[in-house]
Amino acid sequence: MPAMPVPRIHVADEDAGKRLDQFLTSQLKETSRARVQQLIAEEKVLVNGVTAKASLRLRGGEQVSILGEATPPPLRAIAEDIPLDIVYEDADLAVINKPAGMMVHAGAGASEDQRNRGTLVNALLHHFRQLSGVSGELRPGIVHRLDKATSGLIVVAKDDETHRKLAAQFARRQVKKTYLALVHGWMKQERGTISSSISRDRVRRTRMTTRCEGGREAITHYAVQRRIESRFGKFTLLEVRIATGRTHQIRVHLASLGHPVVGDALYGAPRELRGREGGSASPLALPRNFLHAAELQLSHPRTGETLSLARPLPEELVEFLQHVEQA
Repeated sequence: MPAMPVPRIHVADEDAGKRLDQFLTSQLKETSRARVQQLIAEEKVLVNGVTAKASLRLRGGEQVSILGEATPPPLRAIAEDIPLDIVYEDADLAVINKPAGMMVHAGAGASEDQRNRGTLVNALLHHFRQLSGVSGELRPGIVHRLDKATSGLIVVAKDDETHRKLAAQFARRQVKKTYLALVHGWMKQERGTISSSISRDRVRRTRMTTRCEGGREAITHYAVQRRIESRFGKFTLLEVRIATGRTHQIRVHLASLGHPVVGDALYGAPRELRGREGGSASPLALPRNFLHAAELQLSHPRTGETLSLARPLPEELVEFLQHVEQA
Protein backbone atom coordinates (compact mmCIF):
# COMPACT_ATOMS: atom_id res chain seq x y z
CA MET A 1 0.00 0.00 0.00
CA PRO A 2 1.32 3.53 -0.72
CA ALA A 3 2.83 5.30 2.30
CA MET A 4 0.25 7.31 4.24
CA PRO A 5 1.26 10.97 3.86
CA VAL A 6 -1.20 12.23 6.52
CA PRO A 7 -1.28 10.27 9.80
CA ARG A 8 -4.19 12.37 11.15
CA ILE A 9 -7.19 13.57 9.18
CA HIS A 10 -9.84 16.00 10.40
CA VAL A 11 -13.44 15.13 9.50
CA ALA A 12 -15.12 18.24 8.08
CA ASP A 13 -18.78 19.05 8.74
CA GLU A 14 -19.68 18.29 5.13
CA ASP A 15 -18.41 14.72 5.61
CA ALA A 16 -20.94 14.05 8.35
CA GLY A 17 -22.97 10.93 7.63
CA LYS A 18 -20.27 9.17 5.63
CA ARG A 19 -19.07 5.71 6.58
CA LEU A 20 -15.54 5.64 7.97
CA ASP A 21 -14.21 3.48 5.11
CA GLN A 22 -15.93 5.66 2.51
CA PHE A 23 -14.45 8.80 4.05
CA LEU A 24 -10.91 7.43 4.20
CA THR A 25 -11.08 6.18 0.61
CA SER A 26 -11.99 9.70 -0.50
CA GLN A 27 -9.08 11.15 1.48
CA LEU A 28 -6.42 8.59 0.51
CA LYS A 29 -6.62 8.94 -3.26
CA GLU A 30 -4.15 6.14 -4.11
CA THR A 31 -5.59 3.60 -1.67
CA SER A 32 -8.44 1.25 -2.57
CA ARG A 33 -11.52 0.86 -0.37
CA ALA A 34 -10.61 -2.79 0.17
CA ARG A 35 -7.19 -1.80 1.51
CA VAL A 36 -8.76 0.88 3.73
CA GLN A 37 -11.14 -1.73 5.15
CA GLN A 38 -8.16 -3.97 5.81
CA LEU A 39 -6.45 -1.16 7.73
CA ILE A 40 -9.57 -0.72 9.85
CA ALA A 41 -9.89 -4.48 10.44
CA GLU A 42 -6.27 -4.57 11.65
CA GLU A 43 -7.17 -1.79 14.15
CA LYS A 44 -4.73 0.62 12.55
CA VAL A 45 -7.36 3.36 12.27
CA LEU A 46 -8.49 5.34 15.33
CA VAL A 47 -11.39 7.80 15.52
CA ASN A 48 -10.80 10.23 18.38
CA GLY A 49 -8.27 7.78 19.78
CA VAL A 50 -10.55 4.74 19.70
CA THR A 51 -10.69 1.85 17.23
CA ALA A 52 -13.81 1.83 15.08
CA LYS A 53 -15.65 -0.30 12.53
CA ALA A 54 -15.63 0.43 8.81
CA SER A 55 -19.39 1.05 8.98
CA LEU A 56 -19.10 3.81 11.61
CA ARG A 57 -21.10 6.88 10.55
CA LEU A 58 -19.07 10.03 11.08
CA ARG A 59 -20.65 13.10 12.64
CA GLY A 60 -18.09 15.74 11.64
CA GLY A 61 -15.31 17.18 13.76
CA GLU A 62 -13.62 13.86 14.57
CA GLN A 63 -9.88 13.24 14.28
CA VAL A 64 -8.98 10.09 12.35
CA SER A 65 -5.51 8.67 13.04
CA ILE A 66 -3.73 6.10 10.88
CA LEU A 67 -1.21 4.04 12.82
CA GLY A 68 0.51 2.20 10.00
CA GLU A 69 0.09 0.30 6.76
CA ALA A 70 -2.10 -2.69 6.06
CA THR A 71 -0.37 -6.07 6.08
CA PRO A 72 -1.89 -8.20 3.32
CA PRO A 73 -1.92 -11.95 3.92
CA PRO A 74 0.83 -13.83 2.06
CA LEU A 75 -0.12 -14.92 -1.42
CA ARG A 76 -0.38 -18.65 -1.88
CA ALA A 77 -1.59 -20.42 -4.98
CA ILE A 78 -4.11 -23.22 -4.43
CA ALA A 79 -4.41 -26.44 -6.44
CA GLU A 80 -7.59 -26.57 -8.51
CA ASP A 81 -8.98 -29.35 -10.71
CA ILE A 82 -9.02 -27.58 -14.09
CA PRO A 83 -8.57 -29.50 -17.38
CA LEU A 84 -5.25 -28.91 -19.15
CA ASP A 85 -4.17 -29.53 -22.75
CA ILE A 86 -0.73 -31.00 -22.04
CA VAL A 87 1.22 -30.95 -25.32
CA TYR A 88 4.44 -32.42 -23.91
CA GLU A 89 5.60 -33.71 -20.54
CA ASP A 90 8.62 -35.43 -19.04
CA ALA A 91 10.33 -35.52 -15.65
CA ASP A 92 11.79 -32.01 -16.10
CA LEU A 93 9.21 -29.88 -17.80
CA ALA A 94 5.81 -29.66 -19.46
CA VAL A 95 4.39 -27.61 -22.32
CA ILE A 96 0.77 -26.55 -21.99
CA ASN A 97 -1.65 -25.20 -24.60
CA LYS A 98 -3.25 -22.41 -22.56
CA PRO A 99 -6.78 -21.35 -23.53
CA ALA A 100 -7.68 -17.68 -23.91
CA GLY A 101 -9.43 -16.30 -20.84
CA MET A 102 -7.13 -18.06 -18.38
CA MET A 103 -4.60 -15.98 -16.45
CA VAL A 104 -1.16 -17.58 -16.10
CA HIS A 105 -0.93 -16.66 -12.43
CA ALA A 106 -2.85 -14.54 -9.97
CA GLY A 107 -2.30 -10.84 -9.46
CA ALA A 108 -1.23 -9.38 -6.13
CA GLY A 109 -4.00 -6.78 -6.11
CA ALA A 110 -6.99 -9.11 -6.14
CA SER A 111 -8.92 -10.50 -3.19
CA GLU A 112 -8.11 -13.95 -1.78
CA ASP A 113 -10.92 -15.63 -3.72
CA GLN A 114 -10.17 -13.82 -6.97
CA ARG A 115 -6.44 -14.37 -6.91
CA ASN A 116 -6.68 -18.07 -6.10
CA ARG A 117 -9.15 -19.30 -8.66
CA GLY A 118 -9.01 -20.32 -12.29
CA THR A 119 -5.39 -19.58 -13.18
CA LEU A 120 -2.95 -21.81 -15.02
CA VAL A 121 -0.91 -22.10 -11.82
CA ASN A 122 -3.97 -23.46 -9.96
CA ALA A 123 -4.36 -26.12 -12.64
CA LEU A 124 -0.63 -26.95 -12.68
CA LEU A 125 -0.58 -27.52 -8.92
CA HIS A 126 -3.38 -30.06 -9.30
CA HIS A 127 -1.90 -31.94 -12.27
CA PHE A 128 1.79 -32.06 -11.33
CA ARG A 129 3.30 -33.27 -8.07
CA GLN A 130 6.27 -30.93 -8.25
CA LEU A 131 6.98 -27.51 -9.78
CA SER A 132 9.97 -25.19 -9.58
CA GLY A 133 10.00 -22.55 -6.86
CA VAL A 134 12.32 -20.03 -8.54
CA SER A 135 9.51 -17.56 -9.28
CA GLY A 136 8.00 -17.77 -5.79
CA GLU A 137 4.91 -19.34 -4.23
CA LEU A 138 2.51 -17.40 -6.41
CA ARG A 139 4.12 -18.52 -9.69
CA PRO A 140 5.42 -22.08 -9.25
CA GLY A 141 6.85 -23.47 -12.47
CA ILE A 142 6.26 -20.32 -14.50
CA VAL A 143 9.22 -19.43 -16.75
CA HIS A 144 7.42 -17.06 -19.14
CA ARG A 145 3.88 -15.78 -19.61
CA LEU A 146 1.06 -15.28 -22.07
CA ASP A 147 -1.59 -12.56 -21.78
CA LYS A 148 -4.95 -13.67 -20.41
CA ALA A 149 -6.70 -13.08 -23.76
CA THR A 150 -3.99 -14.95 -25.72
CA SER A 151 -4.00 -18.71 -26.25
CA GLY A 152 -1.16 -21.07 -27.01
CA LEU A 153 2.00 -22.79 -25.87
CA ILE A 154 3.73 -22.09 -22.59
CA VAL A 155 6.58 -24.07 -21.01
CA VAL A 156 6.56 -24.99 -17.32
CA ALA A 157 9.55 -26.10 -15.22
CA LYS A 158 9.18 -28.90 -12.68
CA ASP A 159 12.40 -28.20 -10.75
CA ASP A 160 14.65 -25.24 -10.01
CA GLU A 161 17.60 -26.38 -12.15
CA THR A 162 15.36 -26.82 -15.19
CA HIS A 163 13.77 -23.43 -14.51
CA ARG A 164 17.14 -21.64 -14.41
CA LYS A 165 18.36 -23.31 -17.60
CA LEU A 166 15.13 -22.46 -19.44
CA ALA A 167 15.27 -18.88 -18.18
CA ALA A 168 18.83 -18.63 -19.50
CA GLN A 169 17.65 -19.78 -22.94
CA PHE A 170 14.97 -17.10 -22.94
CA ALA A 171 17.50 -14.48 -21.81
CA ARG A 172 19.90 -15.49 -24.60
CA ARG A 173 17.00 -15.38 -27.10
CA GLN A 174 17.49 -19.04 -28.00
CA VAL A 175 13.81 -19.97 -27.57
CA LYS A 176 11.83 -19.56 -30.78
CA LYS A 177 8.22 -18.45 -30.32
CA THR A 178 5.86 -18.16 -33.27
CA TYR A 179 2.39 -16.63 -33.09
CA LEU A 180 -0.56 -16.29 -35.44
CA ALA A 181 -2.35 -12.95 -35.40
CA LEU A 182 -5.22 -11.41 -37.34
CA VAL A 183 -4.90 -7.64 -37.60
CA HIS A 184 -7.07 -4.86 -38.97
CA GLY A 185 -6.10 -3.52 -42.39
CA TRP A 186 -3.59 -4.71 -44.96
CA MET A 187 0.07 -4.59 -43.97
CA LYS A 188 2.08 -2.55 -46.46
CA GLN A 189 4.95 -5.02 -46.62
CA GLU A 190 4.91 -8.80 -46.98
CA ARG A 191 7.35 -9.12 -44.11
CA GLY A 192 9.15 -6.80 -41.75
CA THR A 193 10.72 -6.19 -38.35
CA ILE A 194 9.48 -3.82 -35.65
CA SER A 195 12.18 -2.75 -33.19
CA SER A 196 10.53 0.05 -31.21
CA SER A 197 11.31 0.03 -27.48
CA ILE A 198 8.38 -0.56 -25.11
CA SER A 199 7.54 1.09 -21.79
CA ARG A 200 4.47 1.46 -19.60
CA ASP A 201 2.04 4.18 -20.64
CA ARG A 202 2.35 7.02 -18.14
CA VAL A 203 -1.35 7.92 -18.36
CA ARG A 204 -3.11 4.59 -18.84
CA ARG A 205 -1.15 2.23 -16.61
CA THR A 206 -2.76 -0.92 -17.99
CA ARG A 207 -1.27 -0.16 -21.41
CA MET A 208 2.23 -0.33 -22.81
CA THR A 209 3.52 2.11 -25.42
CA THR A 210 6.26 2.69 -28.00
CA ARG A 211 5.96 6.47 -27.71
CA CYS A 212 8.06 7.08 -24.59
CA GLU A 213 11.83 7.29 -24.41
CA GLY A 214 13.80 4.97 -22.20
CA GLY A 215 11.76 1.82 -22.81
CA ARG A 216 13.08 -1.73 -23.03
CA GLU A 217 14.33 -3.11 -26.32
CA ALA A 218 11.71 -5.14 -28.18
CA ILE A 219 12.03 -6.93 -31.53
CA THR A 220 9.11 -8.41 -33.48
CA HIS A 221 9.33 -10.07 -36.92
CA TYR A 222 6.21 -10.60 -39.01
CA ALA A 223 5.28 -12.24 -42.31
CA VAL A 224 1.97 -12.03 -44.14
CA GLN A 225 0.14 -15.34 -44.44
CA ARG A 226 -2.83 -13.99 -46.34
CA ARG A 227 -4.79 -10.82 -46.94
CA ILE A 228 -8.54 -10.80 -46.49
CA GLU A 229 -11.13 -8.41 -47.88
CA SER A 230 -14.68 -8.83 -46.66
CA ARG A 231 -17.82 -6.87 -45.83
CA PHE A 232 -16.21 -6.19 -42.45
CA GLY A 233 -13.20 -4.53 -44.03
CA LYS A 234 -9.63 -5.55 -44.75
CA PHE A 235 -7.57 -7.87 -42.53
CA THR A 236 -4.15 -9.50 -42.59
CA LEU A 237 -3.34 -12.89 -41.11
CA LEU A 238 0.25 -12.79 -39.86
CA GLU A 239 2.89 -15.17 -38.64
CA VAL A 240 4.79 -13.35 -35.90
CA ARG A 241 8.11 -14.26 -34.28
CA ILE A 242 9.43 -12.39 -31.27
CA ALA A 243 13.08 -12.12 -30.27
CA THR A 244 12.20 -10.49 -26.94
CA GLY A 245 9.34 -11.06 -24.51
CA ARG A 246 8.08 -7.69 -23.36
CA THR A 247 4.63 -7.17 -21.83
CA HIS A 248 1.98 -6.97 -24.62
CA GLN A 249 4.85 -6.83 -27.15
CA ILE A 250 3.08 -8.13 -30.26
CA ARG A 251 -0.10 -6.20 -29.51
CA VAL A 252 1.74 -2.92 -28.91
CA HIS A 253 4.04 -3.26 -31.90
CA LEU A 254 1.29 -4.09 -34.39
CA ALA A 255 -0.95 -1.34 -33.03
CA SER A 256 1.95 1.12 -33.40
CA LEU A 257 1.83 0.45 -37.16
CA GLY A 258 -1.90 1.19 -37.22
CA HIS A 259 -2.86 -2.51 -37.39
CA PRO A 260 -4.23 -3.56 -33.98
CA VAL A 261 -4.91 -7.22 -33.31
CA VAL A 262 -8.57 -8.07 -33.89
CA GLY A 263 -10.43 -8.13 -30.57
CA ASP A 264 -7.79 -6.07 -28.77
CA ALA A 265 -9.86 -3.08 -27.67
CA LEU A 266 -7.11 -1.98 -25.26
CA TYR A 267 -4.94 -1.06 -28.23
CA GLY A 268 -7.55 0.40 -30.54
CA ALA A 269 -9.41 -2.49 -32.16
CA PRO A 270 -13.22 -2.11 -32.30
CA ARG A 271 -15.21 -4.25 -29.88
CA GLU A 272 -17.24 -5.66 -32.75
CA LEU A 273 -16.98 -5.80 -36.53
CA ARG A 274 -19.76 -4.19 -38.49
CA GLY A 275 -20.45 -4.78 -42.18
CA ARG A 276 -19.90 -1.98 -44.63
CA GLU A 277 -22.81 0.24 -45.42
CA GLY A 278 -25.39 -1.66 -47.44
CA GLY A 279 -24.00 -5.06 -46.43
CA SER A 280 -26.20 -7.74 -44.94
CA ALA A 281 -23.64 -9.29 -42.59
CA SER A 282 -24.51 -9.22 -38.89
CA PRO A 283 -22.00 -7.67 -36.48
CA LEU A 284 -19.21 -9.99 -35.34
CA ALA A 285 -17.61 -9.86 -31.90
CA LEU A 286 -14.59 -11.75 -30.60
CA PRO A 287 -14.42 -11.94 -26.79
CA ARG A 288 -10.63 -12.41 -26.88
CA ASN A 289 -7.63 -11.30 -28.91
CA PHE A 290 -6.95 -13.01 -32.24
CA LEU A 291 -3.48 -13.96 -31.07
CA HIS A 292 -2.26 -17.52 -30.62
CA ALA A 293 1.16 -18.83 -29.60
CA ALA A 294 1.26 -21.56 -32.22
CA GLU A 295 4.85 -22.88 -32.10
CA LEU A 296 7.56 -23.21 -29.50
CA GLN A 297 11.11 -24.45 -30.07
CA LEU A 298 13.75 -24.86 -27.37
CA SER A 299 16.63 -27.07 -26.28
CA HIS A 300 15.78 -29.55 -23.58
CA PRO A 301 17.63 -28.30 -20.47
CA ARG A 302 18.94 -31.76 -19.51
CA THR A 303 19.39 -33.67 -22.78
CA GLY A 304 20.08 -30.85 -25.22
CA GLU A 305 17.48 -32.31 -27.58
CA THR A 306 15.58 -29.79 -29.69
CA LEU A 307 11.90 -29.74 -28.77
CA SER A 308 9.65 -28.38 -31.53
CA LEU A 309 6.02 -28.22 -30.53
CA ALA A 310 2.93 -26.77 -32.22
CA ARG A 311 -0.77 -26.29 -31.73
CA PRO A 312 -3.15 -25.01 -34.45
CA LEU A 313 -5.57 -22.13 -34.01
CA PRO A 314 -8.25 -22.97 -31.44
CA GLU A 315 -11.74 -23.67 -32.71
CA GLU A 316 -13.17 -20.27 -31.78
CA LEU A 317 -10.54 -18.48 -33.87
CA VAL A 318 -11.01 -20.85 -36.82
CA GLU A 319 -14.76 -20.22 -36.78
CA PHE A 320 -14.28 -16.45 -36.45
CA LEU A 321 -11.87 -16.40 -39.38
CA GLN A 322 -14.34 -18.37 -41.51
CA HIS A 323 -17.11 -15.88 -40.70
CA VAL A 324 -14.88 -12.98 -41.73
CA GLU A 325 -13.72 -14.62 -44.97
CA GLN A 326 -17.23 -15.68 -45.99
CA ALA A 327 -18.81 -12.29 -45.35
